Amino acid sequence: MRYIADAKRYETMTYHRCGNSGLMLPELSLGLWHNFGDTAAYDNMKQLIFTAFDNGITHFDLANNYGPAYGSAEKNFGRILREELGGYRDELLISTKAGYDMWEGPYGNWGSRKYLIASLDQSLKRMGLDYVDIYYHHRMDPQTPLEETMGALDQAVKSGKALYAGLSNYDGPTMERACRILEELKCPFVINQNSYNIFNRTIENNGLKDAAVRQKKGIISFSPLAQGMLTDRYLNGIPEDSRIRTDGRFLKEGNLTPGILSRIRALNELAAARGEKLSQMALKWILRDGAVTSVLIGASRPQQILDNLKVLQSAPFSEEELKKIDAISLE
Repeated sequence: MRYIADAKRYETMTYHRCGNSGLMLPELSLGLWHNFGDTAAYDNMKQLIFTAFDNGITHFDLANNYGPAYGSAEKNFGRILREELGGYRDELLISTKAGYDMWEGPYGNWGSRKYLIASLDQSLKRMGLDYVDIYYHHRMDPQTPLEETMGALDQAVKSGKALYAGLSNYDGPTMERACRILEELKCPFVINQNSYNIFNRTIENNGLKDAAVRQKKGIISFSPLAQGMLTDRYLNGIPEDSRIRTDGRFLKEGNLTPGILSRIRALNELAAARGEKLSQMALKWILRDGAVTSVLIGASRPQQILDNLKVLQSAPFSEEELKKIDAISLE
């Protein structure tokens, strides 16, 4: 039976304006970095997408090399669109990126015009789309002139293959330079995507967060749960089915030092005192001051999405709670 979206899907989700643009993002968005490649179960992918959309998560975030194999997350998402979600395209916000290794040779990496334009064409073909809503440059390129990379994003938008431009993994000063170039080109640059969580304060230290607020651009945070460390997953050891055991590329056993585990347990106690799971408190912390537009969650099971959605009802933090979080996480 073909999927029919829940009629009440917009009743509980909160949507935030992306900077000073007209674009609205859900408070939680779904990232397809993990669990959508060819090694994952297709039926589970569908249930993840359906659960998200049924609860007002309209934004689905991809990149050209999400998998494994490279391109397979886009391909599988495109199949779900074609077979199940096609009638809802105008209700969906779909983003993709290029900037990391994608194909062999000198033209499949970094930030050249050739790479970004060719990659977008490939992404659209894999997903069966005429356009994406946001097209990101995935990382700063120290060799390619910033004017060339921003010109490629502008070309993507003006060709009708993307509606908005975004930057990912940029620092504050480089983002502001890029912003000036894109403003001169009259290209709608609206959002920055960066890692941000209780343990990772990089965007506070490299000026990106302040610069985004100053330039009136949105921020969407990825890895909000520090690859699972800001959950109850590792409080009592490392489960055999955990990502550390099954895919040690990003979170390794050595990351869970006794000191880190002590901090995780202390944060878990603080979350319990708030009547929340650690993961819910960690998501709420990212949204605490209004600078972040949306949080990109990942999931391997639909129930994880439902658990994360409870952040929508979380109470605001007191100053004392924020000070305790800082004291625990920054010690």
